Amino acid sequence: MVDQRTRPPVQRQLAVVAVLCALVTLAIGLYYAGDTGPRGFDASIKASLDTHLAGSRDLLTFLVLSTQPYVLIPVILLVVVVCLVLGRRRDALLAFMGPLVSISANTWILKPLFDRQSIGFGIEGTLAYPSGHTVSLVSTLTVLALLARRGLATAVISAMGAILLIAAAVGMIELGYHYFTDIVGGAFFAVAAVFALRILIGRLSPRPSREPSAG
Repeated sequence: MVDQRTRPPVQRQLAVVAVLCALVTLAIGLYYAGDTGPRGFDASIKASLDTHLAGSRDLLTFLVLSTQPYVLIPVILLVVVVCLVLGRRRDALLAFMGPLVSISANTWILKPLFDRQSIGFGIEGTLAYPSGHTVSLVSTLTVLALLARRGLATAVISAMGAILLIAAAVGMIELGYHYFTDIVGGAFFAVAAVFALRILIGRLSPRPSREPSAG
């Protein structure tokens, strides 16, 4: 049984990180709100990648594979099933709702709110900020890291997640799916959303009853 005394500090840490991540997403979104093309920073990153990866479409498609629904959905469902088999119902709920809530909020609230379009990168008229591909991947990775608790498993998941995110970012930018700042905003939002949901699930779940005193 988890020591109940450890919960408040962890909850506060999650809350602080969630707020900071949300503020980063908001700040970038407000700065680029309404844009219909890349500014200098995003354009320079795209130009730099062009010099090394132009024409490597098969490689780029492979790099973004980890962001695709047909890859992430089976992973999420597998995690949910494993959590249920182990009797970890709250974890199963987080595994299912974390990506779902993050992706839904991003698609239906944030993208229309900031109204940044990807005109100029090859896919015209598509709402770009925050990156839905990135939210899908990072929300799933964040759930896995939280479920792993602490220690080596969390470190391995975090390291692998960083590699997958960097690879996917290169692919998305070069294929014209997103700007670099779309990816940054998406990553921070996914962490904020999953952390906030973890706090909410923890507060709504009933606490285990205390053992009767032997005195």
